[in-house]
Amino acid sequence: MSLRCLVIDDEPLAHGVITEYAKDIPFISITGHCYRATEALDFLSKQQIDLIFLDIRMPKLNGLDFLRTLQHKPLVIITSAYEEYALESFDLAVCDYLLKPFRFDRFLKAVNRALEFYNLKKQTGIPIQVEKTEPKNNGQVSIKVDKKYILIKIDEIQYLESLGNYVKVWKDGIFLLTPRTLGSFEDQLSIDFIRIHKSFILNKKYVDYLEGNTFVLKNGQQVPIGKNFKSMIKQLFDI
Repeated sequence: MSLRCLVIDDEPLAHGVITEYAKDIPFISITGHCYRATEALDFLSKQQIDLIFLDIRMPKLNGLDFLRTLQHKPLVIITSAYEEYALESFDLAVCDYLLKPFRFDRFLKAVNRALEFYNLKKQTGIPIQVEKTEPKNNGQVSIKVDKKYILIKIDEIQYLESLGNYVKVWKDGIFLLTPRTLGSFEDQLSIDFIRIHKSFILNKKYVDYLEGNTFVLKNGQQVPIGKNFKSMIKQLFDI
């Protein structure tokens, strides 16, 4: 048995290093190479992959935003030259975080961890893909607005909009501005929320219709769809 692996990195050198290391590990099989995260969306729609080696800083769509678009996530090992994304990456349930340049022994430790996780999922009968679950927060989320903390019912959030180091939380056609990142909300949201743009997460319950590259909400507000998210949107809405 070997894990079918996909390398996603915009640097050819990184592909070469991982491929060479993989040759000496019998349970690792490199079955695909993508140099853009946008390429990988198409690749994953056609082939089954068990493990992804994923870079973060790539053109058009970075690795973590790519990961958030996936409904069914394979196992993921991050391979990045930047350590500041580690906490955010583990929030997305990655197996390990390899800081470039990494040695063979560190690579081996990471893939052994991925194999253990793969086997555990197989033994327990739980699907390997990391599914988004309903939030364990009584259906509420706490946000800081000015100097106050406010509890909002998740079902009442229409959409979230990134604004630099802040997020606009839209509710009843108005927004509350909070000093958080968009990614920090994702694990707290219900399965009704989908990332439709690098700067927007939308609650499907409030969608009236889709027109071109825009979702129109029941109150008339319009939310854009990012061009790198179109293929996922088509699948989710059976278009």
